[in-house]
Amino acid sequence: MTYRAPINDMLLALNHGAGLEAAVKAGHYGDFDADITAAVLEEAGKFAGDVLAPLNRIGDEHGIKLEGGKVTTAPGWPDAYQRWIAAGWNAVSGPEAFGGQGLPLAINAVCTEIWSASNIAFGLCPLLTLSAIEALDAHGSDALKKTYLEKLVSGEWTGTMQLTEPQAGSDVGALRTRAERAADGSYRIKGTKIFITYGDHDMTDNIVHFVLARLPDAPAGTKGISLFLIPKFLVNADGSLGARNDIYPSGVEHKLGIHASPTCTMTMGDKGGAVGYLIGEENRGMLCMFTMMNQARLAVGLEGVGIADRAYQQALAFAQERRQGHAFGSKGEGSDPIIVHPDIKRMLMQMRTLTAAARTICYATAVALDVSLRAKDVKVRADAAARGALLTPIAKAYSSDIGNEVAYLGVQIHGGMGFIEETGAAQHSRDARITSIYEGTNGIQSIDLVARKLAANNGASVFALLDELSGVVTQVERSNDPAFGTTGTKLREALGALDRTSKWLLKRVASKPNEALAGATPYLRLFGATLGGCMLAGEALAACEAGDGERYIAVARFFAENVSVQAPSLERTVTDGAEAVNGADAVLLA
Repeated sequence: MTYRAPINDMLLALNHGAGLEAAVKAGHYGDFDADITAAVLEEAGKFAGDVLAPLNRIGDEHGIKLEGGKVTTAPGWPDAYQRWIAAGWNAVSGPEAFGGQGLPLAINAVCTEIWSASNIAFGLCPLLTLSAIEALDAHGSDALKKTYLEKLVSGEWTGTMQLTEPQAGSDVGALRTRAERAADGSYRIKGTKIFITYGDHDMTDNIVHFVLARLPDAPAGTKGISLFLIPKFLVNADGSLGARNDIYPSGVEHKLGIHASPTCTMTMGDKGGAVGYLIGEENRGMLCMFTMMNQARLAVGLEGVGIADRAYQQALAFAQERRQGHAFGSKGEGSDPIIVHPDIKRMLMQMRTLTAAARTICYATAVALDVSLRAKDVKVRADAAARGALLTPIAKAYSSDIGNEVAYLGVQIHGGMGFIEETGAAQHSRDARITSIYEGTNGIQSIDLVARKLAANNGASVFALLDELSGVVTQVERSNDPAFGTTGTKLREALGALDRTSKWLLKRVASKPNEALAGATPYLRLFGATLGGCMLAGEALAACEAGDGERYIAVARFFAENVSVQAPSLERTVTDGAEAVNGADAVLLA
């Protein structure tokens, strides 16, 4: 089946769950016309359904090929990409000074979900280009911006992010790629990078690589890393393409999923060294790279949401058509559709509500990042930046975990047919798996949440958010609407568990860090289960005011009574389980 973007659900999540409407009314978005949001998303949904979704299966089956130092993408890919840039989708949130539309990051976040749901392998290419735009716009020289930024914004050229080496994965400071200063102010880079998404392809005539490397006199570790812009083809003074640069794909990976996205080994230095240009300052490359990575981490979370929604839509359609057995009390002849069986309903609601919660968390992250850049008041910007920083690891890790879980349930609902490639359910599960790994594994996101984001300002950002969520729960409690069931009670219990666990971790992160880090992953899960539940309840309240509350209350109630209810157990896992984790050497190192 194809994909249909759930625009109404997205608008409710964006405007109310994520707070875009309130931020616009507060003046944080300047003269942005919020009325265009629905129109942009409708058109994005049409493009995704008509152009990208039909290529999803084709790309999975055909994959890519590397021959003669060139990567060829799947049939239809180059044409779809040209249609993509002609329609202006690459420029949605790009800076207006360089041809972008200047729309909020929050709008582009919804579009990213749509691209990921329809065709995650395709959507990976512009995802990394947008990260490259962010880094170049924030840290590049005026000369580099003049040469490269307009082409990147339009999508005429694409971008890559190159960190990983065989011996340097999560430990970026161990990289060995070398950079040497040249007399003309440029640099010559030599080394090998692995796992480079869209490191080479045939969809554009130039690729702009952002590469981490170390100068000969650089300090050890991450403090001695610099970031360089390395074009596939050098650019002449008049903007035309010049000589081929010394950076080539020397291999491509054969992967579990995202087959149509070329994952390349990139080699520099076989012909004297790739010509590179410094981004930012020497030895300050990690600062620049984090600009790319933070944008990419939110986008990966949105990939998880997109795959989850695609898997849910397919599972729902299958459950409505597939007939097996009889429901208790059924009087009809023949088998019933499996959707009438309680366990199928449970799995479908699990898929639907987990997806909805992850969606709103990601959108809220984007709104916070928007306000941190757009608001006029300095304190508002600072508070929004802290909120965005807090939410980013949750958006990335929780949402990508949800993508995997929902895709898994999609296979389960298909039964034996889900294990057969022809249905497409298995592809969603295969494609989702990488999202918990790249752009910082989810374990690293959990460490970041506990060691940096929770610990910042002694937890002020966390407790400010909990106060806001408590206000939402109070509204649910006061509504006295029986349709909410025990939603208010369950969410209040979850908030209490998250509050207590946060305080427990704060006491230990400085004095007994291994105890804190042993519970980092369950803490992030606790945070997501509580945050997501409260946000869905807020959306349900807003939908009630608009006269469309029934189905959104059902979503919020299911999540609270089936997911948020796990919060007290996760609290005990964090606070009681550290000794069992850190004392496991007798088993693991025996």
